[in-house]
Order: sequence, then C-alpha cells, then structure tokens
Amino acid sequence: MKKNIAAVVVLCSIFVFSGLGCKGPGVSYTVPLDIWGTFDNTNAYSESFSAYTSIDESVEMVNYHKHTLESYRQDLLDALAAGNGPDIFMIHNSWMPDFVDKTVPAPGYMITEQDFRNNFVDVVADDMLVNGQIYGVPLSVDSLALYYNKDIFNAAGITHPPKTWEEFNAIVKTLTDIDEFGNLTQSAVSIGTAYNVNRSTDILTAMMIQNGTEMSSKEMNTITFADPVGATVPSEQALKYYTDFASAASPVYTWNKRQNYSIDEFYEGSTAMMINYSWHYDTIKEKNAKLNFAVSDLPQVALEPIGNQANFANYWVFVVAKNKQVKQSNDPKAVKITDEIRIQTSWQLLRALTFPSSGGVPITNFASGETLKYNTEFDLTERYLEKTGKPAARRDLIAKQQTDVKLGAFANGNLIARSWWRNNATAIDAIFADMIDSVNIGASSVHDAIELGSKRSQQLMK
Repeated sequence: MKKNIAAVVVLCSIFVFSGLGCKGPGVSYTVPLDIWGTFDNTNAYSESFSAYTSIDESVEMVNYHKHTLESYRQDLLDALAAGNGPDIFMIHNSWMPDFVDKTVPAPGYMITEQDFRNNFVDVVADDMLVNGQIYGVPLSVDSLALYYNKDIFNAAGITHPPKTWEEFNAIVKTLTDIDEFGNLTQSAVSIGTAYNVNRSTDILTAMMIQNGTEMSSKEMNTITFADPVGATVPSEQALKYYTDFASAASPVYTWNKRQNYSIDEFYEGSTAMMINYSWHYDTIKEKNAKLNFAVSDLPQVALEPIGNQANFANYWVFVVAKNKQVKQSNDPKAVKITDEIRIQTSWQLLRALTFPSSGGVPITNFASGETLKYNTEFDLTERYLEKTGKPAARRDLIAKQQTDVKLGAFANGNLIARSWWRNNATAIDAIFADMIDSVNIGASSVHDAIELGSKRSQQLMK
C-alpha cells in the first residue's frame, strides 16, 4: 500500500477541494515504467522516483536501467525496433535529429511552449522544440569552461583568469616556455590539435559560434557553417585561430601533436589551462587531489555587447518512446493500458521530474479524467542535482549554482550555451577533427578544410 502525502484523513477533503495533497479517486490501472539511461547510477534517481510514485498511484514502479555508453545507442535502437524497448530513455541532445521519428512529444496540455521556455535555458528550447512540439526534457545541461592551474598563474603574477580571447592570448604567451631547440617545455593550454585534446571539436564549434557562424539553416536541412557573413567567413577565422595554437610559426604557439592527452597534462600540472566540461572536475580531483586549480567562464570574443556572448552545450534529455508493446494485467476487470495511457503516464512522470514542484505536481487520472495537484517533500530535480553534482538546466536552479565554486562557471555558460541541428553528430565530430588535423599537418588550407568539411557534413543531412 502506497503512503499518502496527506496522512490526516480529515484534511483530505480540504486538499481535494483545493487540488492539493491527497491522491485522486478512481485509480483503476497501473503502468510500470521502464527507463534507460547511461552515466547515472540508480541511486541518483531513487529518492525522486520514490517521491513520485507516492503521489501517482497509476505508476506502481519505475525501473531504471543503466547501460554502458559504448553500446547504449545500438542497444537502444535494436530494442526500439523490436518493440520491447523502454517507455522512457535518455538521448544526447545532438541525437535528436536521428530520434524524432522514434519518440513522441509531450501533450500540449501538459507542457506548453511558454512554460518550457520560461523554465529551461534557451538552448534546450532550441534543441527540443521541433515543429512547435516538445520532444525532450533535461535534468542537467553542461557547457564549456576554462580550467586553470592557480599555482602556475600565481608564480607568473597572473591575478585572474582571462575573460576574453585577447586576454587569453596574452596569458598564453606569458606561460608558454620553448627551449633553444624549439621544444615546448611548458604549455599554457591544451588547444590547437584534434586527437590529443579532449572535446577539441566542441571547443572549435564554440569558437565558430562566438565568431558569428550560423552552423545550419533554420529549416534544419542545410549545413551553412562555410557560408560568408559579409566580407568574411567566420568559421574560417575560428579554425585558423584554433589551429594557430599548434603552429610553430604562430605567436600563440603552445601545443602540438606530441603532447600527452590534454586531461593528463592538466592534472599532472604540466599545462596551465584546459577547456572542458563540468564532469572532469571530479576526474581531476580523483587523479590529483593536491592540484591547486579553479574553473572560470569560457573566454569570449568580447564582453560587449552582452548578447554576442556564446558557449556550447552538451547534455542528455529524457524522451518517450513512440511505440512499445504494453504489458497488460491478468485481471479481467483492469483497464486496458493503451499506448495513449502509457505516453501520458510517461510524460506526466517526466514533467514532475524536471519542472519545479512548488505549487504542486499535477497528476491526471486517465480513467477518470480528473486532474489534481500534489505536494512533494522536495523538488525532484534539485534532489537529483544534489546527488550528482551536475550543473542545472532549469533557470531557477542555475541562479542557485552561480556562486558555487565548482559549478558557477558552468551555470553561467549554460545561460549563453548554444547547439546546432545536424544528423549523425558522431560522424560530424569526425569531420571536424579531420578539418583540424588537415590544417595541422599542412594537408589543406583553412579555406579548403572548411569547404570540404561543409560538403561532407551536408551529405549526412540527406
């Protein structure tokens, strides 16, 4: 027997009248929900799922299954094709173009576009609103930030991390040491190459966006990052700037293909700066607990006007499977669980899990049509973030994280983060890495690398 939020029976009539507190009458069906994800362990969700099932009697149980990242996507596609996949599953934000036809959007009466935009950072609405319908909801969003070694900064008399790329260039020149034979004896930052820099293609993309590049068309069917803007091609400027850090002829030369992997170089204290996402904060702490480092906002082209600032988003969302074979109860009196009921129940859980719970969580009984609001003991999203230490996707929770030593820079980055619509993001990453590498080794000019990369990316949009 589930525990009611409102324990005092006398109060029930008051709560039902006001739409708060006790569970509504007429519950005559239960839907077990299966959720697939990766990265997170079950305990990240256990309290939130327990709190939800205590107020929604139509959900008897939520089964979360963690999968390994390496096989997750293929396992998911195979299961969905067979009709025996999960009700709810997580996808990377960049996978949305490949999964729109495999998922079903939120019912319009349950989540409105205005409510969605008001609660989540802009990049979520840009990515998850397709033809005016909401296809996915996140608990967390991540963006790029600058990791820096405070001891190296202090020894060089650098009092604060760079806020612009111009300041960044000056620090790079100060912190780079090259011996008489032209060898790098200290690198200022791990940037400039493709394969020994973690998230190199994301860093390049962030630079392109900051520089004014339109990555793809608003119609979501054409790659446009090679297009000129006025008299220049912003993406070419960004690629040249990025690869200059690995060019011995450049005044900001500080990195090359012979360096160790960027994360290793940073936690070993060999490199002063690294650009990366929030999840590597704990990686560095685990690898070298004594390393004196901090995180600051990703440098910008300029701080004014503020509207030109940008970052790059990297996150996962929950979506609801379009088709699944629904298991029916053996009880002949039980309500038949249709796909419509399964979809509504799934989205009802996701709304409660990701939206603010202040003011009550709306629960609709599909059999009776009655909607009531229920109070939870805590905000389900906030509890998840407390357990995982991740940056928030919701605006109200970002405001709480902006002063956090670990998460502040990522919270700031999320407010200006952007992404772009592209098919087969994994293949696009490989194309971007090829662009970087072809310039590094002198196999092509910056212009030719961008042109070829654009043509190869467009072929994937067909």
